[in-house]
Parts: sequence; C-alpha cells; structure tokens
Amino acid sequence: MANYFSDYANLCFEAFGDRVKHWVTFSDPRAHAQVWHAYNDTWRSQQQGLVGISLNCDWGEPVDLSNPKDIEAAERYLQFCLGWFANPIYAGDYPQVMKDHIGRKSAEQGLEMSRLPMFSLQEKSYIKGTSDFLGLGHFTTRYITERNYPSGQGPSYQNDRDLVELVDPNWPDLGSKWLYSVPWGFRRLLNFAQTQYGNPLIYVTENGASQKLHCTQLCDEWRIRYLKGYTNEMLKEPLLSYMQIVTEIVVPTVCTLCILIAAVLLMLLLRSLS
Repeated sequence: MANYFSDYANLCFEAFGDRVKHWVTFSDPRAHAQVWHAYNDTWRSQQQGLVGISLNCDWGEPVDLSNPKDIEAAERYLQFCLGWFANPIYAGDYPQVMKDHIGRKSAEQGLEMSRLPMFSLQEKSYIKGTSDFLGLGHFTTRYITERNYPSGQGPSYQNDRDLVELVDPNWPDLGSKWLYSVPWGFRRLLNFAQTQYGNPLIYVTENGASQKLHCTQLCDEWRIRYLKGYTNEMLKEPLLSYMQIVTEIVVPTVCTLCILIAAVLLMLLLRSLS
C-alpha cells in the first residue's frame, strides 16, 4: 500500500504541483515518509512546496496536579495519541513510554516480542525529519488519571495505556457524546507540540463542533462560542509575543523620546529666562 500511495502522490505532485504549495499526506498516518522523500528528491527544487502530516489529538489534563501518577498518566495519554505518529517523524522512534508499556504487557501475555513494531536503524533515519510542518487537529479535552489494566484482559489500545479518561459535567455539551467545549486545552496542546517537537511550523487542520440533533434550522450560537473560544486560545501566544516586543522595544524607545523632548523643552526654557 505504501508504494501504491507513493505512486498516487507523485501523480498529484506532477499534475498540481505548479499551483499547490502545501501538501498534507494523511489525516490518518500510513505511507507518509515515502511520499515526503519523493517530493523532496524529485519535486521540491522546481515546485518549492511544503509537505506535512495532519495528526488529531485531544488534550489530556491530570485529574490531580499534585499526584505524580496522574501527571505521568496524562503525559502517557498524549504520547499514545500524538506521540505515536509525531515522535517517529521528529525523533526517529516511537515514544519510550509506548515501548515500555506495550513491551511489558506483551511479555506478560506470553509473546516473544513486543506488539509494537520495532524500527530498524535504516527506518529510523528514513522517517526522522520527514515533515515541513505539523498539521494538528484538535476538538476537546479529557481529564486523565492512572488505572492499571491487567495484561490478562488481552491486548488493546486502552489496556496498554493504563489510564482512564474523564470529563467535567460542567463543560458545555455540544451534542456529540465525545465532544465538549474546553478552549484552554487547545492552548496547552499547542504548547506541548511546540516544545515537544522543536518548535515546528504548525497548521491547525481540524477544529469545530458537530450539529446538534434537535436543531433543524441555522441555530449555531454554540458553534460560534466554540470557535471563538478556541481561536482566542490559539491567538494568545502571538499576542504574548507581541506584548513582549512592545515591552522590549517600544517602551524603551518611548522613554528615550520623552527624555529627549524634556531636554529640548528645558533648553528652550533656559534660553527664554536668559
């Protein structure tokens, strides 16, 4: 399938690359690295475009910020979600916590090797660095606490993570069972991705609220509030950067000008008195 997808991607690059300059290989990862290399080796020099990937992840907040186990569980939640695919692209391998948990549970289940595939050195080198930007899809947040699932329950994504997801009943319900409006989680996920993967260029590729079932006409005030809240959280960092620029550049400049103006006025006053 990787080769088939690479052929398809090269056809798209050839047909549309003179106009399309931003490419997202997948919203659900598969043959990403091969396509990035194809573009980098064959098309980039003449088309000057960018190739990235889009990964979806909710934010995981520890239930108890004073409990190290909850903090570890929340970190594990993010690594099993976003890190599963982003870490190989930015660091060359699966997150260590995934390798540890799945490897241990695989051994407890009587398997000779981990259920999580192992990259060869050649594969690590081939995959690492294959992204010109990170596409990030995000919708909601979960509170996370630790829960140990016995290996005897069988292999599953849930059991491997050893955690449980919770929601705050006070969060606005948007009609879908899984979707709650929690704008502050978006800011925290963006900060996590920025620091975790070396400050990559990030495009928000998915965000929004589903239609409420009882709504038969255009009554989307809840969607307006959702988008406004999430957009404002996304804009906080540039605003803070702007404020930092104001503090570091504009304020000293204004102070200097005030001193110069005061000096000129003082000189004029002294001349008039003499």
